[in-house]
Amino acid sequence: MINLLLFSIVAGIVSAMIMVPLTSTTKEGGPAFNRIGALSSTVVLMAVITFAFYYLTNIDRNWTSLWALFLLVTIAGVVFATGKERSFKIVLALVALAGSAFILTAPFFNANQKYKAVEMEQQVEIKAFDETKTPASVPPQFARNKMKKAFGQVPNTSYYELGNLQIQKVNEEFVYIAPVEFSGFFKWINGKTTPGYFTMSATDSADNPKFVKTEMAYTPSSYFHKQVERHMRMTAPNLIFYGDVQLEIDDDGKPHYIRSYGNFISARNGFDVQGIVMVDPGTGEVNQYSLSEVPEFVDGAVSPEAVSLQNSYFGKYVHGFWNSIVGKKDVKLPSDEGTEANVSPVFDENGHMYYFTDFTSPKEGVDSMLGYALTDGRTGEATYYTGNLEESYMDSQGALQIIEKKFIEKKWTGEMPVLYNFYGEASWLTPVLDSNGFLQNYFIVSAANPEISVFANSPNEALRLYKTALQRGGSTVDGNSNAEEGKTSVTVERVYKERVGDATIVSILANNGRNYIVSTESVPLAIYIQEGDRLAITYYETGELFLPVKEMKNMTIE
Repeated sequence: MINLLLFSIVAGIVSAMIMVPLTSTTKEGGPAFNRIGALSSTVVLMAVITFAFYYLTNIDRNWTSLWALFLLVTIAGVVFATGKERSFKIVLALVALAGSAFILTAPFFNANQKYKAVEMEQQVEIKAFDETKTPASVPPQFARNKMKKAFGQVPNTSYYELGNLQIQKVNEEFVYIAPVEFSGFFKWINGKTTPGYFTMSATDSADNPKFVKTEMAYTPSSYFHKQVERHMRMTAPNLIFYGDVQLEIDDDGKPHYIRSYGNFISARNGFDVQGIVMVDPGTGEVNQYSLSEVPEFVDGAVSPEAVSLQNSYFGKYVHGFWNSIVGKKDVKLPSDEGTEANVSPVFDENGHMYYFTDFTSPKEGVDSMLGYALTDGRTGEATYYTGNLEESYMDSQGALQIIEKKFIEKKWTGEMPVLYNFYGEASWLTPVLDSNGFLQNYFIVSAANPEISVFANSPNEALRLYKTALQRGGSTVDGNSNAEEGKTSVTVERVYKERVGDATIVSILANNGRNYIVSTESVPLAIYIQEGDRLAITYYETGELFLPVKEMKNMTIE
């Protein structure tokens, strides 16, 4: 608060010195000009205006943030001054005008700098998903609905409401976290602190929300000096923040509010993330960390808003600003289907969080995907995946449209589409919700072959069906990045063959008690398998009931 007072007083003094004439402006026979009174009253007025503006907006207190005030003050100084003093203040006004023009026109000239600041490494395809794991696929709207129904666990329920929902890893489990927030000013006056937060599994839709009690005084819904954004600003007046505050839970269940800070690309325009500010919501203790120093329990050091901004820079400014407006050569637009600020948090097999975004063409009516990006939630480093350039991938909007048409009579819709590499096939996994926001099933559709799609009550069941659907469609099932190849010789106990299109799916029960599945598209001679045959099989150890076969030799007939 002291810093803001001093900043406002200095701004008021400088403003008064420019606005109030320093030489006599008294007309002959007129009343004497009270210069001291005018200076004093102007200092007070401008200091109050400056204090109120910065206190209410929480804007950074760098001197460049005063550019608009400086321009207005210098113009007023020119109007009130006379003689040589007016000439001097005209020069000041021209300087202020030039500075204002530089700041306002920066977006037209720093597009190349923005692109270089976020330029991504490029690869073809992400690694295959480990189908023995369960993706964090519970949709946030469904989780939020369940948390609202469990809100009776909160003491003094009428004081509070459910805050923003976000996903993170706590104690090696993927969970949704939502703080309990004040529902208004008078509720804050009476309550003083919020009682805690809700947590719910992000992988198990049957999980019930749990309320964790922990009092928090510094929150987004508090007021005055207890509002967490204002508390951060008072502690770090010069930092450039971007994005909303987020609640992060450490492995002991203790909550922390964080917010990303960084630098302008140029002239108060653009943003390049550098680190986070962390607040203990119970005590108000503030710590600042660069991205390389962020505590291990923080998954989203880079705010989703900052990632969304970086994606727009990468997609729009590949050839500069004017190309993004006129020619649009190589321009690609990031999707707006994400769950947090147009991006969707996803986790790899090591539990590391990334923000997913797919890119589409700026041309209207085109639903083909040009590529997709994964941005590291802790470092902000991003990789752009082009996908198989020989195939045309459907974007997230196209996947949602397929779901809408599939369940048009029930009026079900998809939410949170995320692209995975399932069995070597780029595929959209999307939870399907009914009109009340309740989870109905999980839908998987091939991005390259939209006619291949399945849905089931769980992600893992949908994956099992999808594997069969891919083999029916003639695709090669490559297994996952972690599945080891196994080799065995078995005798066929039972065999089941299903004709699908031009291929046959062969399911085998072997004398070792295990089941194998193979398509005649990949092993044509599998059509001749009979009970009692001896087979030499190379398969993928996926841990599933039916193990996909890579290679097979029928030793009985060969």
